[in-house]
Amino acid sequence: MSLNRRTLTGGSLALLGVLLVAVLVIGNVVLRGARIDLTGNHQYTLSQGTKHILSGIDEPINLYFYYSDRATQDIPLLRNYAVRVRELLEEMAAKSGGKLRLNVIDPLPFSEEEDRASGFGLQALPVGAAGESVFFGLAGTNSTDGQSVIPFFQPDKEVFLEYDIAKLVHSLVVGKKPVVGVLAGLNVASGFDPATRQMRDGWAFYQELGDLFDLRQLNPAATTKIDAEIGTLLLVHPKGFSDDLSYAIDQFVLRGGRLVVFVDPYSERDDSGNDPENPQAAMFAKRDSDLPTLFKAWGIDYDPTMVVLDAANALPVQTQPNAPPTRHLAILGLGKDSLSQDEIPTAQLESINFSTAGQFKVADGSALKLIPFVQSSGDAMLYEAEQLKFMPDPEQLYERFAATKEHYVIAGRLEGKLKTAFPARSDEGHLSESKEAANIVLVADTDVLSDRLWVQVQNFFGQKLMNAFANNGDLIINIVDNLAGSADLIGIRGRATSARPFTTVEAIKRQADQRFRQKEQELQKQLADTEQKLNDLQQGKSAENATILTPEQQAELTRFRDDKVRIRKDLRQVRRQLDADIESLGSKLKLINIGLMPLLLTIGALALLWWRRRERVKA
Repeated sequence: MSLNRRTLTGGSLALLGVLLVAVLVIGNVVLRGARIDLTGNHQYTLSQGTKHILSGIDEPINLYFYYSDRATQDIPLLRNYAVRVRELLEEMAAKSGGKLRLNVIDPLPFSEEEDRASGFGLQALPVGAAGESVFFGLAGTNSTDGQSVIPFFQPDKEVFLEYDIAKLVHSLVVGKKPVVGVLAGLNVASGFDPATRQMRDGWAFYQELGDLFDLRQLNPAATTKIDAEIGTLLLVHPKGFSDDLSYAIDQFVLRGGRLVVFVDPYSERDDSGNDPENPQAAMFAKRDSDLPTLFKAWGIDYDPTMVVLDAANALPVQTQPNAPPTRHLAILGLGKDSLSQDEIPTAQLESINFSTAGQFKVADGSALKLIPFVQSSGDAMLYEAEQLKFMPDPEQLYERFAATKEHYVIAGRLEGKLKTAFPARSDEGHLSESKEAANIVLVADTDVLSDRLWVQVQNFFGQKLMNAFANNGDLIINIVDNLAGSADLIGIRGRATSARPFTTVEAIKRQADQRFRQKEQELQKQLADTEQKLNDLQQGKSAENATILTPEQQAELTRFRDDKVRIRKDLRQVRRQLDADIESLGSKLKLINIGLMPLLLTIGALALLWWRRRERVKA
């Protein structure tokens, strides 16, 4: 009996093992691509924008996914990512109703497939000592011989994967990119730099825009008319525009052209006054920008001499190598609380960084409406931009800071019908007012476009990898894309952020930092008061006794030292409390992450056991 029982048990286990393997094999085939997305941002679920793009495909699009399967046997990073890419492509093909035709190709060395991959412009990266090349890219073609490629899928850009593929499909659907004119007072595009006599790289946002739009760079000094082919015009740091150019912009907007304006009270990338023979010229050079004639006609109040300081959103900066970071009131990291969730350009963004930004208002009596995209907190004030030039220590800003409780509009959309800013002109085709409501977006900062505030650009085997830590690039692309009329990609881009800030930890740090600063200011004030009293006592002494401390001075000095020790002790206590709060929060998070799932399983198992016993008792 015992032998039979052991035999039966062993046979049952073997049968269960076979069934388990069979279920896994069948499940791997039948349920390939099926999944439940439990990630916080639903990273593995197609966004609504992607679904709209797929549903808008009229004619078949061929996708060629080139992946060197054999050559990557020893590169698990690429192999794991290739599975992710393939599953996403298969899901998009399945959702397209047969309009997306996916071809998966392993281009072997010296094969026709390898030649075709190179012909598409895909990147072949050499790996291993033998110099074997790896292809890991995507090419797409449409029925009109249109072609678009992703040269190489970068594992670091996984959060952008859906957006990149959807962008490729979208470019094949629309066929022709919208034309965007660029009038820039900063060197945002790549080109030759006369100062260094070398080629300079374009800013990351400009490269991203170039992938989506047909950019037409215009010369501010020679432009007197905006080409009718341009549907959207991007102004970056307009300085000293002529009346003819301002008039051209005025008429462009009245004709229905879409306009995006980036002005700045203090542009850090403005190299005005740079003169090797006169280093002080740059220090005193004006670095602001404005559109005074047009802003006045449109009823916009913008002061190019004032910047926004915001204590609630100040970012920490390193001012000295060995000193702790200091929060800079003029360098801001604005999160969801400051970004409008009702406006498409900012609805799904997480954070945008600004530096020395200005603000807009609608002038009294104006019929126009300014809809905020980005606002400061109420713990903010305006400050003279010129003062920042000569302030090496940002701590000094706190001494002059007094919050006004006003939320300043840093970026927004201007709505309403406009009248011309040049009523006296009568050029051919002159318009005195717009027929329809204007489409103008205003941003009071140009530094928001610069790479240092939102992206790290690295060289990877000759390719530039862009790892975004803020949504600045998404903001500008969303704005231009929204004005240019394509909104499907916006929802996809809004998800593409690799930065997951610990908002609670940041709030604890900010709160403790404020407490620490108050204590520090108390110490500095008591130090100054005590030194003043010592000076007063010293002035009342004769010259021969000047170096000898009187009993009163000695007592005052002793009291000062005692107070200094006491306050420093309080400072250390505040810092310890800061660390304790963060450590406590970290312990809670670890407890939840490590202990929650076992606890739920235990509760479930106990509940199941209780239910079975209850059923047996009933039986």
